[in-house]
Amino acid sequence: MNGILLRLAAPLMSFGEHAAFHYRDTIDFPTRSALIGLFSAADGRPRPEALAPDPDTGKVPYADVEFTVRIDRPGTRHTDYHTAGGGRPHKEGLRTSSGEYRPQKKSTLVSRRVYLADAVFTVAVQAPDPVLERLADRLEQPAFAPYLGRRACIPDEPLVLRGPHPGPVDELLQRVPLSLPRPPRPGQASVPVDFIWERRPDHVPAAHAHRELADVPVDFTPARRFHHTRRVWRTTEQLAASLYASRPPITALAAYMQQDTTP
Repeated sequence: MNGILLRLAAPLMSFGEHAAFHYRDTIDFPTRSALIGLFSAADGRPRPEALAPDPDTGKVPYADVEFTVRIDRPGTRHTDYHTAGGGRPHKEGLRTSSGEYRPQKKSTLVSRRVYLADAVFTVAVQAPDPVLERLADRLEQPAFAPYLGRRACIPDEPLVLRGPHPGPVDELLQRVPLSLPRPPRPGQASVPVDFIWERRPDHVPAAHAHRELADVPVDFTPARRFHHTRRVWRTTEQLAASLYASRPPITALAAYMQQDTTP
């Protein structure tokens, strides 16, 4: 399948795996749920309707999409110690689920929210051509503002590196500029870069360990959120050190976006 290439970069981003209540975690790469949520927002779909079947085709949106994630820069974990409601007079603070006000001694609600700081991911999105064309258009002119896991996590530009194109995974392996944590050493020919695969690649043996993730969205409605599981494979690939894009990377990215890479 053809594909488009996205660059997910921001000062902060978060991709919850078991996030609930007072502790909101993140895994170390974008989840399928976060990516499909991003696409649904760009398409102007409210959360309760995000996965409603397309009226023209009858298909669930983005069910046929396949992701390959390149972890350019894993970032560092940052925990936000967050409080709400503290210091306010009784009956002006937070309420419980039953609608009553919280007791004054318990008026402060504490939560911890984990983020990835200064991370960069490049994602190959493969799907049938009509899906890709619509997706590329929506991401260029989104109906709702895009964000990376949480509303405060606004992505840097450019978000879309390349529209529908053959061989998007080869682009990740051979051509798309790399935003590494540090420059390669002088004379270094290759650099190790981690990849997350939804489909086991041919060079990975069947016995290679995989990971089970509960991040395939079934319903985005806040009170009825539900996910199925999927398998992902993680590998370390040796990429050419010449792909390194020094900071700021915009010059290398702009040059890549303007070049003709059609085989």
